[in-house]
Amino acid sequence: MLELYTAATPNGWKITIALEELGLAYRVRAVDLTAGEQHAESFRALNPNGRIPVLVDHETGMTIFESGAILIYLAEKTGRLMPATAHHRFDVLQWLMFQMGGIGPMQGQAVVFERYFSEDVPQARNRYKNETRRLYEVLNSRLVERDYLAGEYSIADIANWCWVKTWRWARVPIDGLDHLSAWIARIAARPAVARGILIPPPAGNAERQKKMGSSITTR
Repeated sequence: MLELYTAATPNGWKITIALEELGLAYRVRAVDLTAGEQHAESFRALNPNGRIPVLVDHETGMTIFESGAILIYLAEKTGRLMPATAHHRFDVLQWLMFQMGGIGPMQGQAVVFERYFSEDVPQARNRYKNETRRLYEVLNSRLVERDYLAGEYSIADIANWCWVKTWRWARVPIDGLDHLSAWIARIAARPAVARGILIPPPAGNAERQKKMGSSITTR
């Protein structure tokens, strides 16, 4: 059985979407980030960095943190969502790392300075929003002649989509990025994606989160 410690965030959605796409059975352990459960000693025993998601594979005895690493693990475990040949495999991996090293950090900081920072720092806010927009433009250019980032739908698409789909929350416009917009809609239409972004329920629905925390999802 796979056990997933997660929350309703872009990094959390990556894994629930992948698990839904792969049709794997898994148990969800919803982590209440607002209550600081990610800092509890029991959670830090799973991930010393105190961040979600964390995947525990009870069959193999492996515990994996960092969403990119978990995506690779699941792809290799199932032989799906990432090609086996070196050329195509690294095509997927480089676009996965593009999200991990670019879209995630830049857009994350854009949101912090746009919505949560205690004072308005226009230079920082504009710097991160502009860089996020630049990265969106890179994705848009990549998608001019292809439906997905690395040929066929893969963990690279899942990782990038989970962040880019929240462009409104980051207040980073996607106007003029027609290929990116089409890609966002194309992936959103996938049934597994529609299921995955609702697991666990968003913060604020405590009762549903409580129920989900002890549930087992099977496909």
